[in-house]
Amino acid sequence: MPTQADTTTPNFSYPKKEKLKSKKLIEELFKDGKSVSSFPVKLIYLPCSLENTSLNVGVTVPKRNFKSAVDRNKIKRLLREAYRLNKHIVFNNIDQDFALLFLYLGKKMPDYAEIEQSIIEALTKFYKKVTNEEAI
Repeated sequence: MPTQADTTTPNFSYPKKEKLKSKKLIEELFKDGKSVSSFPVKLIYLPCSLENTSLNVGVTVPKRNFKSAVDRNKIKRLLREAYRLNKHIVFNNIDQDFALLFLYLGKKMPDYAEIEQSIIEALTKFYKKVTNEEAI
């Protein structure tokens, strides 16, 4: 039975319904999406209507910078983990539904601390931009 303290802790899960899988939506993100950057991560976002959740999130690493699939997959795992642990910055604090895509821009293999710091900055910038746009 959950206690009062359990309900206030952030949800650190990253369920399937939050994952960005729609090819059409990903193409729209690259075409019409707005972005915030925090090197080496760029966050591309697009307001949209989602059925199950308020955010759909994806990660990508360009093949041009990392030829080895092993390296690309490791960076994607780091990006997903950093998002999962820091999504509380925006997840329940925004009114609108968004599709988000984290794009890794660096040319060298990062460590987790660098990725996490960059994700936190990008999410914070995104949150400030979105809340200011809604106020206008």
